[in-house]
Amino acid sequence: MTNAEAPFALKANPGHELTREVDGQVFYRFPIRTHFVEVGENYFDLIERYVLPHYREGDILSMGEKVIALCQRRVKFKAEMKVSLLARILSCFALKNPAGPAMDNVYKMQTAIDLCGWWRVLLAAIVAAIGKLFGKRGLFYQILGNNVRNIDGFCVVGWEYYADKGILAPAEPDRVCDEIKAKFGIDCMIVDANDIDIEILGKNADNPYDNSFLAALIKDNPAGQGRELTPFILIRRKE
Repeated sequence: MTNAEAPFALKANPGHELTREVDGQVFYRFPIRTHFVEVGENYFDLIERYVLPHYREGDILSMGEKVIALCQRRVKFKAEMKVSLLARILSCFALKNPAGPAMDNVYKMQTAIDLCGWWRVLLAAIVAAIGKLFGKRGLFYQILGNNVRNIDGFCVVGWEYYADKGILAPAEPDRVCDEIKAKFGIDCMIVDANDIDIEILGKNADNPYDNSFLAALIKDNPAGQGRELTPFILIRRKE
């Protein structure tokens, strides 16, 4: 399937395929380009402006967690943070993530402490260190949960805009998807996606697909990892 064969004038991001086969079914994944979304915008307005002109009944909308979090003002600013000695120490021992700075970023570590409490983060770090000795990875995030795993920003990865601010996980992602379904009739999901892993953070209650199927639809991260400006992916089954 080439881009020219798409049913409307949207094309895959560079380096990505327009279609993907899951369980014997072929789906288009159309990246929806937007303006650069900033803190405090309205996701209903964004969907109405950019998605609805292309939507067809039965489509699934995949939404990047960052765009929803920005609309919800789920943001922490470096200038308003006080970095503790514990955050500085723990960040020095954190593993580096090939997808971008993670807990080795002192501001992300401090955000984890602010969200979970210093004692819980310290405990998670100790357990994670012990786990590494036995070949077990990811215990730090398993203990602290998605709110910590999904901390984004505090660095320049694609856009200077994120250098002075961190983006937290969206609040109540299932509820957000339910509201979007009620307002526009669109089955949708909120995802934390990169070129390494895909996580479904939320979906509308009556979404016809389970999380594993939804994750498989975007396993190759068709939204991209750079400056694509395509936080929405409209997914359509090929007839």
